[in-house]
Amino acid sequence: METPIPLPRQRRCQAGMSLLEVMIAVLILAIGLLGVAALQATALKNSQGSLARSQAIMESYAILDSIRASIPVAAINDPTAKAAAIALYQMARTCAPPAAGATLPVNDQRRWIQTMQRTLGATSCGTIACNGTVCTVTVEWDESRATGGVQNFSISTVSQL
Repeated sequence: METPIPLPRQRRCQAGMSLLEVMIAVLILAIGLLGVAALQATALKNSQGSLARSQAIMESYAILDSIRASIPVAAINDPTAKAAAIALYQMARTCAPPAAGATLPVNDQRRWIQTMQRTLGATSCGTIACNGTVCTVTVEWDESRATGGVQNFSISTVSQL
């Protein structure tokens, strides 16, 4: 029987990646993807807060436009009559829509509060304070869902009518 001829020993060459290297790469990739997901969630929260602020500003302009539209044509050039028409819209801070009334100001206020509560949440409140022909409209809502948001956030809009 012939003895086999021994093959010369060859140095082992690395032919690929080990399982440990693949696992480390996957771990680094997973951490990066979790960071992107957290960033996306934060951006979404801040976007929600920005949307609420935009809606609050639109609601304050909506009631100011309602006040402007309710001024009788005869009162436009009469400062006393104009101030009297505007004064009908005075409203202390309220979170509950006024009961339906027979007057345009009460119905406008009711619709305004209801719309705010639909768009900004059920805890939204509003105030209308007029001094002559200058009105300050304040809209309040819960901003706690946004990053660093506060529970009672408010925006005031001042306009001369």
